[in-house]
Amino acid sequence: MAQLELQCLSKSFGALKVFEGLNLETKSGEIVVIFGGSGTGKTILLRLIAGVDDPTGGDIRIGGQSMIDVAPESRNVGMAFQNFALFPHMSAAENIAAPLNARGATAEVVKIGVDRVARLLKIDHVLDHAPRELSNGQKQRTALARALIAEPNILLLDDPLRNVDAKLRFEMRLELPRLLRQSGSTVLYVTQDYKEAMALADRIAVLAGGSFVQIATPEDIYNKPATADVARLFGDPVINLAEGAPQVRGKTVTFDIAGETIPLDGAYAAYAGRPVRLGIRPEAVEIGPVKDSHMAADVQAVTPYNERTVLLLRSRGGFEFLASLPSSSANIPNFGQSTGVKFNAEGLHVFDRDSGVRLVGQG
Repeated sequence: MAQLELQCLSKSFGALKVFEGLNLETKSGEIVVIFGGSGTGKTILLRLIAGVDDPTGGDIRIGGQSMIDVAPESRNVGMAFQNFALFPHMSAAENIAAPLNARGATAEVVKIGVDRVARLLKIDHVLDHAPRELSNGQKQRTALARALIAEPNILLLDDPLRNVDAKLRFEMRLELPRLLRQSGSTVLYVTQDYKEAMALADRIAVLAGGSFVQIATPEDIYNKPATADVARLFGDPVINLAEGAPQVRGKTVTFDIAGETIPLDGAYAAYAGRPVRLGIRPEAVEIGPVKDSHMAADVQAVTPYNERTVLLLRSRGGFEFLASLPSSSANIPNFGQSTGVKFNAEGLHVFDRDSGVRLVGQG
């Protein structure tokens, strides 16, 4: 049985439709990241699951039971908000203890629970501090501890790392998966940071245009994006896109880019003549001698980017695209140089031009 189920869930505010027909099933203990841009309804979705707001239609089921008309305190759902939402007149310990105190737990149970989650989140040394005395990172961990202490079946995290500094955000991306798995809760984690989604999720649900456009593992989201928009959202540098149509020339399937012809997998022969967009991951661009290449290009810019170096290239026909190479590569060209370019087939994706849907090769 799924721990959490969304069945044809809809939410509108008058004539404004936030989303419609959302379906999702999660397993017990699974971490599902709800990913999308601002205004897509991610926070509203968490509020519906928590019982703070009511859906317009559909059902929310936890452990097989419908939560429609069930009070928030009876759902066994914990939630940590983006803005921490700590009680300013309470110490960190009192903030963390609030859910247990609301249940009428004994002082001993409260103390054991607070000490346990505080040690887990490494804030046991600031338990007597007021929220104003805490750093943003400590506030974030205090809010997370408050959500964890009641051992909820469902844990809802609303972009909890958005307001912390870059160093702590990086550290928490490494720590959070372990902490969340130790909690045993099923987690819905909201973010609009694709790196955070990739680092934390068992599965990612991409919310856009009022629906989930893809629900898949991080690997499949990146390697098999459902649409061109999903492909653009996941990847840094962003995927290159070129419009055209596959062509069959003899036994070869090709694609023309600005007067240059590159080979495609033969399985795309079924789409010959169909208007498409060819997606080229920057890391699928290989640099080498012109005589062994698919096209020649001039280097317009060279940008060191941590362990990668990003090139802006321009083909002789005027197609501009990005390449991402390991900084340790011996053959990184300099600004103004010409180079040969090949495209690794594993990093190529074909999308329908009008719908944006990824087309799968049909062999």
